[in-house]
Amino acid sequence: MQDRAPSAAVVSGTIKGMIADTDQELYEAIAAAGSPRVDAALRGLSTAANYSRLWMASAAVLALTGPTGRRAAVTGMLAIGVSSAVVNQGFKRMFRRERPTRVERDDNRHVRMPASTSFPSGHSASAFAFAQAVSATMPWTGAGLRAVAFAVAYSRVHTGVHYPLDVVVGGLIGTAVGQATVDVMSR
Repeated sequence: MQDRAPSAAVVSGTIKGMIADTDQELYEAIAAAGSPRVDAALRGLSTAANYSRLWMASAAVLALTGPTGRRAAVTGMLAIGVSSAVVNQGFKRMFRRERPTRVERDDNRHVRMPASTSFPSGHSASAFAFAQAVSATMPWTGAGLRAVAFAVAYSRVHTGVHYPLDVVVGGLIGTAVGQATVDVMSR
């Protein structure tokens, strides 16, 4: 009798299942954690990032700092536009992952459930695109903007609208788009 290696489809299905199970377990662990103050702060941050309002306000402040700040603000806003198109018109249409199912209603923790699909996170993509584009132009902003981008990404899981993998992939896409925007703008 000959041992047969599992087919590529079986291996792929097993890996996908393991990733999905881990993603669900992480989502549930995050859903079980929190406190009223943390919940309110993350809900507020997540809401502030809707429609990139947080990043538009940041760009306005940067623009007031002079020519370099204006260039960073423009580059950051362009990166958001490109990442939004890539995520919303590309990836979300391709993957169509359902949003998480919330176990209970918690108005102190949850934000409104978006109508769009879950994968990848547009909020995370925009946050990291802006952070990458601005910090490439103004390096001293890097740590702070990336910390806020990370907090926005985490807030989307904490408030119940994304799985962890959604925000990780959104962040990676946003970072890549942010850097590509900088590269194009520097030519």
